[in-house]
Amino acid sequence: MASGEYGSTTNATAVEAVARACLDALMGWMGADGLVAAIRIPALLAAVDQHAAAVRDELGDRVTDARSLAEYARQVHAAAMAEGHRMPAPGRLDWTHAPAYLLRLVAVCALAGAAGCL
Repeated sequence: MASGEYGSTTNATAVEAVARACLDALMGWMGADGLVAAIRIPALLAAVDQHAAAVRDELGDRVTDARSLAEYARQVHAAAMAEGHRMPAPGRLDWTHAPAYLLRLVAVCALAGAAGCL
């Protein structure tokens, strides 16, 4: 048993599975749309890259860990909700005007994909 980022003492394998499932859901919900838009819009790609660099700086060696990436995404989402933001429907979002918290979540998806966490 190990103590996971999600609070109580839990089975490390189960925590890893939940973290990967959360990252998969995030990618399916908005990450894929954001990354496709970033490929098409150079300025958006540059912004996502900057957010990815910030995540790498903050997580350090843990940037390839599914649990750390999932927890980071949860914190970004919680902070956005606490500030009164609502998560838009990604298919209807104008990605050229996407708020920073969404770009940060897209960056987490990009990093999770690169790390093989999806």
